[in-house]
Amino acid sequence: WHNKGMKEKNKFITLSEAYHGDTIGSVSVGGINIFHEKYRPLLFDVYKLPSPYLQAVKLAGREKALTEETTKKLIDEVEEFVFKHHQTVAGFVLEAGVQGAAGILPFPKGYLKEIERICREYNILMIVDEVATGFGRSGKMFACIKEDVKPDIMALGKGITGGYLPLAATLTTDKIFDEFLGEFGEAKHFYHGHTYTGNPVACNVALANIQLFEEEKILEKLQPKIKLLEERLKEFLELNHVIDVRQYGFMAGVELVKDKEKKQPYPYGERTGFKVAKAMLKRGIWIRPLGDVMVIMPPLSTTEEELDYFLVSLKESIIEVCGN
Repeated sequence: WHNKGMKEKNKFITLSEAYHGDTIGSVSVGGINIFHEKYRPLLFDVYKLPSPYLQAVKLAGREKALTEETTKKLIDEVEEFVFKHHQTVAGFVLEAGVQGAAGILPFPKGYLKEIERICREYNILMIVDEVATGFGRSGKMFACIKEDVKPDIMALGKGITGGYLPLAATLTTDKIFDEFLGEFGEAKHFYHGHTYTGNPVACNVALANIQLFEEEKILEKLQPKIKLLEERLKEFLELNHVIDVRQYGFMAGVELVKDKEKKQPYPYGERTGFKVAKAMLKRGIWIRPLGDVMVIMPPLSTTEEELDYFLVSLKESIIEVCGN
C-alpha cells in the first residue's frame, strides 16, 4: 500500500486466540494472552475481532457452532466492523480454517470464504497462515482449497518438508509482487531477506516431500483415516471429564474439564493435560497438550491400526488421570 501511495492503510485486522509465530510482528497479530501479554509494550496496535469458534459457541451453542447459519451471524458482525474501518486496513490476517495453538478451534462452515469476499469488497489484503494446515493436514493440500479461497498472501511451513528440516515460504500474487518492481531510484524494492533464504538442502527436502505426495497418493489415503478419526472421537464425549471434541481434517482437540455439568475447568496449576500426556508415554505415545486440550495430530503416514491404538490409549489415559 505504501508503494501505491496509500499510506493510510497501515492497520491489520486479526482474531483473538490467533497464533502466527514469535517475532514482534507475528506476536502483534497474535491473540493468545498467555503467550503474548508480557510483550504487549513492544507490539504494534491491531484491530482484533473475536475468535470465530468461541463466538459461534456463544451465539449458537456447541452443537450448532459450525453451521452456515451461525457463520452468517458472525459475518454480519465482521462486515459491520470492516465497513467502519476499512480505509485504514492493510490486511486481514487469519489462520486457515482452524486456530491450532488455541486448542484446535475450527472456523464455522463458509467463514473463510466470507472473509475473502469482505476483503475483496473493501480492498483489503487477505493474509492466510497455512503453516499448521498446509500440506495435507486439513485433508486437502491446502486448507484454502476446501472453500475455494485464493488469498493474496499465504504463509507456509512445517509440513512443507514433512518436518525433516526447517523451511518456510511466503506465497503472494503477481499483483502484489509487481508493486515492488520499478526503477532503482524509486526505492520500491522489497529490502528484507533472511540469512538462510533459499537454503538448497531444505528446498530439496521439500521437493522430495512434494514428490511423495504425488507418488504415494498421500491425500487420497488420508481420507479414510480422517473419517475413522471423526467416528472414534464421538466416544470421547461420553467421558465425564470431556466437555468438547473438535476436529479439522487430520487434527483434533479433546478438551478436559473438572466438572462437565458446571463447565468448570481444572485449575491451571494442576496440569491435568500434562498428566494425561505422561500416562500416554507409558503406552509408548508422545502427545502434546495445549493446557487441558489433548491435541491429536498424528503423522499423515499413520496407519488406521496405529490411529486406533492412539485413540484407545488416549481414552484409557484420560480415564486413568481424570476418572470416569
